Parts: sequence; structure tokens; C-alpha cells
Amino acid sequence: MNIVVAIKHIPSIADDLPVKGNNVDFDSVDFVLNEFDEQSIEQAVLVKESVGGTVTVIGVDLIGELDNVLHLALAKGADKAVKITGDDPSADSHTQAKWLSEAIKGLSPDIVFAGVQASNDLDGQIGPLLAAHLDMPYIGGVSSVGVSGDTATVSKEFAGGVGAKYAVTLPMVVGVQAASKPPRYAPISKVRQIAQTATVEKVAPSGDASSGLTFKKMAPPVAAGHAEMIEGSSKEVAAKIVELLKSKGLAYLGGRVGRSP
Repeated sequence: MNIVVAIKHIPSIADDLPVKGNNVDFDSVDFVLNEFDEQSIEQAVLVKESVGGTVTVIGVDLIGELDNVLHLALAKGADKAVKITGDDPSADSHTQAKWLSEAIKGLSPDIVFAGVQASNDLDGQIGPLLAAHLDMPYIGGVSSVGVSGDTATVSKEFAGGVGAKYAVTLPMVVGVQAASKPPRYAPISKVRQIAQTATVEKVAPSGDASSGLTFKKMAPPVAAGHAEMIEGSSKEVAAKIVELLKSKGLAYLGGRVGRSP
């Protein structure tokens, strides 16, 4: 079973994201593995452990920081790592999907995993675009994948807690929402060891794609107000809230807040 996982490194959303020009100041932020791609890696490794095969992780290196997450993927059970030397922070999902698809074609995959979306842009188009370029069926919002022969059984989640199972003839592309088991932990010592010994294959970007979104302007949110902390006992806080509502032209009306006449 030849399994490929398309991954993405993103700015850590736990940090402040300073703006430089029309994008994030990438020199001032730390990059981490996209959380949905971490789920994809786990699901891919689970399939490998179940039916055998190899797992290849591949991503676009936009700013020279991809090796760290590739080493992490290898520490979590992937067998090979490939990076596309894009070196273009402005490359959108359409461009990245085209570069990825051209590289993935040469890997002859039986199944391609991708995170259902990336936490930094919530775009969610890499998986469907890969499927279109590779001429494979696509199912997104997936919570588990099982493989038997040339058929995959896929559990998909819908809104409202509704789920469904599909039988799909391979090859296919899967957009993973969550793996059937929590992602395994990779010790820092193992990641560092792999970083010293692993070989990451480099591939030049290939193929042109029409742009999806064009950034015209990016800026930090404008601070429009401030929070006022109310201190005191619960009764004192409640009384202050009532007075505050009255001062704003609102009144408490038997369980409802309404505007005073």
C-alpha cells in the first residue's frame, strides 16, 4: 500500500502574528505542523500498520521551515519525506495544490491523505483540488479509514452529529477531520535523532495554477473598546451590572433584558 500524506506548516496561532506588508511577518513567528495534518499522519500510519505499505509525507516549503515538521512526521511513523522547494510565502492553496499534485503523481499513490483544512486560513481546498488534479474521488470530513484490498471504507462526519460510511475503490484522496485514534506522541529526543539522520527529498515546483484568493491588505484588528472588570461579592457584582444596564438605556425585565421606554 503506497500512502501519501500532504502536510502544511503554519504559523503558531498561539503566538502574536505581526503583519509585514500584505502578509504575516514570517521571520517573527514559529512554525508548527497543521493540527489536521497531524490527524492525517496518524490515520495514514494506522492504515500502514493494518495492511502494510509505506507512508510518504510531502509539503511545500514556503519559507525554509518545513524540515522541522517533516522530521516530526517521520518520528510519528512516516517512512519517507519530500519537500517542494516553493520558497514563495504568497503561494495560495490553488498553487500549492498544483505543485503537490505534480509531485504526487510521480509517487503513484494508492491513497492520499490531507488535513480537511489548515488552522491558519480555514480554506479547506487542498484536498478537493488535489483530487481534481489527480483525477481521483475525494471524501472530506473523515473520521476513520479502513482498507481491504483495493477498497477503502471511510467514515464521514456531517453537521448535527450525522455520519455515514462509504466504500470507495482506490486510489482516492481523503480529507481527514480526525483520525480514528489520537495522534501518537513523538519524543523530542526521537525527533532530534531523526533530524540528524533522515534524508529529505527535494522537488522543484512544477505546474501553473490560477490563483484562488488575492490578498489586497492585511492588518491587525483595530481595538474598538476595552473590558471593564467588576469586582465584589456576587450580589455586589449583580447590582453593578443592573446599574450598568440602566445607564446604557437597558432594564432587567423579569428574566429578560429590554430597552427602557
